[in-house]
Amino acid sequence: LPSFTGEVKCEAPNNKLDKFTGTLTLRGEKYALDNEKMLLRGCTIRNTDWCFGLVIYAGPDTKLMQNSGKTTFKRTSIDRLMNVLVLVIFAFLALMCLILAIGNGIWEHDKGYYFQVYLPWAEGVNSASYSGFLMFWSYVIILNTVVPISLYVSVEIIRLGNSFYIDWDRKMYYQVNDTPAQARTTTLNEELGQIKYIFSDKTGTLTQNIMCFNKCSINGKSYGDVYDMSGQRIEINENTEKVDFSYNQLADPKFAFYDHSLVEAVKLNDVPTHRFFRLLSLCHTVMPEEKKEGNLVYQAQSPDEGALVTAARNFGFVFRARTPETITVVEMGETKVYKLLAILDFNNVRKRMSVIVRSPEGELTLYCKGADTILYELLHSSCDSLKEETTEHLNEFAGEALRTLVVAYKNLDEDYFQDWIRRHHEASTALEGREEKLSELYEEIEKDLMLLGATAIEDKLQDGVPQTIETLAKANIKIWVLTGDKQETAMNIGYSCNLLNDDMEDVFIIEGHTSDDVLNELRNARKKMKPDSFLDSDEINIQFDKSSKKPKIIPDEQANGVYGLVITGHSLAYALEGNLEVELVRTACMCKVVICCRVTPLQKAQVVELVKKYKKAVTLAIGDGANDVSMIKTAHIGVGISGQEGMQAVLSSDFSFAQFRYLQRLLLVHGRWSYIRMCKFLKYFFYKNFAFTLVHFWYGFFSGFSAQASPASTVYDEWFITLYNLVYTSLPVLGMSLFDQDVDDRWSILFPQLYVPGQQNLYFNKIVFVKCMLQGIYSSLILFFIPYGAMYNTMRSDGKAIADYQSFALMAQTCLLIVVSVQIGLDTSYWTVVNQFFIWGSLSVYFAITFTMYSDGMYLIFTASFPFVGTARNTLGQPSVWLAIFLSITLCVLPVVGFRFLKAQLKPTPSDKVLLKINEAKKRPPPPSPKRRLRRTSTRRSGYAFSHQHGFGALIMSGRNMRPKSPFATTGTFSPNSDKYKHKGL
Repeated sequence: LPSFTGEVKCEAPNNKLDKFTGTLTLRGEKYALDNEKMLLRGCTIRNTDWCFGLVIYAGPDTKLMQNSGKTTFKRTSIDRLMNVLVLVIFAFLALMCLILAIGNGIWEHDKGYYFQVYLPWAEGVNSASYSGFLMFWSYVIILNTVVPISLYVSVEIIRLGNSFYIDWDRKMYYQVNDTPAQARTTTLNEELGQIKYIFSDKTGTLTQNIMCFNKCSINGKSYGDVYDMSGQRIEINENTEKVDFSYNQLADPKFAFYDHSLVEAVKLNDVPTHRFFRLLSLCHTVMPEEKKEGNLVYQAQSPDEGALVTAARNFGFVFRARTPETITVVEMGETKVYKLLAILDFNNVRKRMSVIVRSPEGELTLYCKGADTILYELLHSSCDSLKEETTEHLNEFAGEALRTLVVAYKNLDEDYFQDWIRRHHEASTALEGREEKLSELYEEIEKDLMLLGATAIEDKLQDGVPQTIETLAKANIKIWVLTGDKQETAMNIGYSCNLLNDDMEDVFIIEGHTSDDVLNELRNARKKMKPDSFLDSDEINIQFDKSSKKPKIIPDEQANGVYGLVITGHSLAYALEGNLEVELVRTACMCKVVICCRVTPLQKAQVVELVKKYKKAVTLAIGDGANDVSMIKTAHIGVGISGQEGMQAVLSSDFSFAQFRYLQRLLLVHGRWSYIRMCKFLKYFFYKNFAFTLVHFWYGFFSGFSAQASPASTVYDEWFITLYNLVYTSLPVLGMSLFDQDVDDRWSILFPQLYVPGQQNLYFNKIVFVKCMLQGIYSSLILFFIPYGAMYNTMRSDGKAIADYQSFALMAQTCLLIVVSVQIGLDTSYWTVVNQFFIWGSLSVYFAITFTMYSDGMYLIFTASFPFVGTARNTLGQPSVWLAIFLSITLCVLPVVGFRFLKAQLKPTPSDKVLLKINEAKKRPPPPSPKRRLRRTSTRRSGYAFSHQHGFGALIMSGRNMRPKSPFATTGTFSPNSDKYKHKGL
């Protein structure tokens, strides 16, 4: 190995997983390097104890890293809106200061100029205009409380608290592998309540990637169902008695089957049954590994094949070993060696595979398995009656979303086979048209097959996946499945988990091999869903006809029915091009479900980015493997499932948990609550700040627009200004933002329609902000003029005047604090001890601090700091003051209550209607519905999915994958430079 001096020339690093071009120059000779000679980063080599390799790409140059997306800083839509609103508030502050500054200039010019003996101008001020200029900056300081400086700190505290709720949720804890849900970021919680599109991986996310041999049909008889003594079919559960395979020493202990009649048929030496399982033990490309005597481990190209071979193994036909020329099977305890003569491999066109073997008795037999639609055309006419019976069983299996496969055989004539194998050898060595010639030979020999039966494999979904998808669909969330699996596999899972169903108007399949083909298929699909979308008067067509550099958002379009879309990876590559991407988005977004199959990790990210670009919607991507990382990073929210494919997806995600079913709780409960809480917090925060600050603004018109540093320059006591946001109003709003919920978690999931307002961003937007602003302006008018009118020329009961600035300030701030406390009470939907304590506690603290600071003792100790001596007991002891306070509260709150009541009665939102149903249901709680297993009635038979790529038949027949055992085991030591193991070239 140290003497290796070859040179590798290859293409530059790129993200194409299915292509590699390069050459290796060694000792003057060139060797071709292609994708079949490459191992991608993260791959595992099976059945190989040791090997030599050369790293071509490393680090960020590897194809996997080239497919991973860039890490971006994610921000919520509310974050971006808050930034805009803060700028608006700054502009509003500047406008108020400008108005007051102009007012000051006019007042000083008309009035103040003549009162300089009593109200002298500040040093250096020699004109009214200059005084107005200085007043502008003084009012910036006084009115700065309108700018929500503490808003961002409060928002982060709320997000942190809501993140802890996710971490602490026991209903999202997976006890099997001790995995709790985890909020890996604290900045995106409320975005969980606005999801419109979910992009999901399939394998490991929707499914467990575990295949189980569930049922079968042999010679017209169906096996797999369990019946009671009266002949009634019973549901299989964990208490159902399993078949005892103890008679078979080589059986897989993990395999479970419940129909005892199939074992009896095997034990009675039923010929069709034996032939059925013999076919399953011979017709495959599985590699066995037996590390210990009797401990067999199968390395299968796909989980489907592994499940079939394991089933044959348990029923007494154990696939034990293989060489390039033989297959060893233990049949009912007797070891038999079959000579493997040919493997007619699987591909996407044939949708079947066959093997030709010679039994120890010398019989030549072709065994074939494949999709029913293909094999039925190859059967002998004598199988018609059996075919009808098998078809009924296939329909039953497909109705339960099982993956079906038809098996058949054919006895071959010796002379014909010798002639065929000669022509097969010529075709396999032809330089031109090799694939076409082999395909013709395969078609020739795979005729007049004899039907044996069918198998039904269950691709086990994760628990609760169909129910979760059904619930999310009711919440108006669209689910797109992005998978690297082949089309048949993806569609099978689509039907299994209720994404696709026979009630749909149509399921469009986009599989064009050119850009024009893909465009035509997409347009034909859109034309069927919405013919009007091709009219020149269509809003979207008009929008895209206009030349504009601004990003164009495609509004939601309603189809004339429920449709699904399936698009393959090669067609998606064309659809993601610039001139087709709009067509793809328009067509796909009209469908209820979209399945993209055979896609690369980069294409997954591109699809997510495409929807983000053209749709004003929040996206979520969920996956469990390294190939999902780019998609997770690209989406607004990334969710990682801690499954069997490592932790890379989790480490790149924003939220993580162990099971897909927890997604509905994350969105419909935690996400919706977080969104509602954040919206309520923002509305209340802006309202209380406007109501508080604008009283200063109105006060300016009655104080000569003076903002000089004196006790009377502001409406309130300076201590009240300091403590208003810090003490008096901070805890009540935090209590509401952390504990409030309009309905509990059970109703949130039972009524997913409650989630829709978040998708439409109805609870907080620019219009809602303007309403809060107007409410704050109205409240500030009431809070200034009612106390002003109540104090104007007012006398106490003992005849003394209380119409002084200090009494007015105390009355105004008391009115303000009680009004905002009542307002937060109106906004609170879910009362807890904490809410009660914070609201009543804040009011109590206010009065305690007020009476303390305005007491004689505080004045004597800190004369300059507490000038409002005796104001509290003098003012708040008057009945007329409390009457004015009550009037202020009523005038501030009554319009809000009246508006909410009339709106709910005259123009209720869908959310209002659902809440009304919930309130009625709470009075008459419905009985708990019995748990039932979701079943799908379907006439569609599932297509069998062998593998993701061309089969391994040629590799097995060549023997290149069958190496001698490791030299470590035979010699004890190993040196790559020894003569025994030195390679003579490549």
